[in-house]
Amino acid sequence: MKKPMIVLGALTMMLMIATGTAVQAQESDETLFVMITTGDAETQMMAMVLATQSANQGADVRILLCGDGGYLAVKGHEAPSFAPAGRTPVQLMAGLMERGATVEVCGIFLPNRELTSDDLLDGVTAAAPPEVATFMRRPDVRLFTF
Repeated sequence: MKKPMIVLGALTMMLMIATGTAVQAQESDETLFVMITTGDAETQMMAMVLATQSANQGADVRILLCGDGGYLAVKGHEAPSFAPAGRTPVQLMAGLMERGATVEVCGIFLPNRELTSDDLLDGVTAAAPPEVATFMRRPDVRLFTF
């Protein structure tokens, strides 16, 4: 009776390990597309926290800033810092960019304000709507909006 239970236990452990490995491999192949439209700093911060955690777990991250969310990418934008890290959404976004994340403002953000690409933080560009639409449709892209 003990031998079949040991074999069953070993098979169960092997299956759990194999399943865990498959899930980890799948997660690392995903791309997280985060669209931030809100001007609410706390919501912006949570979006950046989740994007950072996803990057820490191996996901590629792309961020699209639209509406009031676009101001995160404007030079001189002031945002409050949040506990427990004492950092701002802009600081987390900069950290993501340093790790290879793409950050863009909506294609209609700049022309509908008195702003140009010179007003954007280094590394932030204006998105091209046709390319964004193609990107969003990819099966490996998970879309989150804030």
